[in-house]
Amino acid sequence: MDQIRKEYTKAILSEEHLVQDPIAQFKIWFDQTLESEVKEPTAMILSTVGLDSKPSSRVVLLKNIFNGEFIFFTNYLSRKGKELTTNPNACLLFFWDAMERQIRIEGKVNPLQSSESENYFYSRPLSSQIGAIISPQSQVISSRQELEDQIAYYEQHPEEIKKPKHWGGFKLSPDYFEFWQGRESRLHDRFCYQLENSEWNVSRLAP
Repeated sequence: MDQIRKEYTKAILSEEHLVQDPIAQFKIWFDQTLESEVKEPTAMILSTVGLDSKPSSRVVLLKNIFNGEFIFFTNYLSRKGKELTTNPNACLLFFWDAMERQIRIEGKVNPLQSSESENYFYSRPLSSQIGAIISPQSQVISSRQELEDQIAYYEQHPEEIKKPKHWGGFKLSPDYFEFWQGRESRLHDRFCYQLENSEWNVSRLAP
């Protein structure tokens, strides 16, 4: 493993490439990923911390950016849902390997309004709606058959499909961004945006 090595040579990131608003900068890079070989541009690692002070990370999908907030959906009774409820501080990480880019976003999370979660829930494919209903996410189950039996039931009784109370959206309000562009010899370009007194201050970081 220690012999695995790759040089990052696809792009550079300098002060003149950045815009003052990190949300706008994120959207510039995101739009570029849509034209690249990135297979899952909305995939992001969400890191949370529980009451035991232990961190936990998993991949979720970004579903929208609205009023400068990053929106995703999950089961509120899952590990991440419970941890975000008790400790709203969270971090998002995007790694777009085809672009040799990474973005870290830190901030506080709040649940969406129930009506917003309902609107999104019913816009999903029927199979995804059923999945949200039947999965006791993060809990131990006896077998996959337990889930498949419930899928078969709801496929035969679609009139019973309703958004569960324990499922919905979160929105992260960022106060920190870090944009990372891979460079040769591990001398990467890194810039951070920190929110201070409602203003974004931009600084270059050592690689």
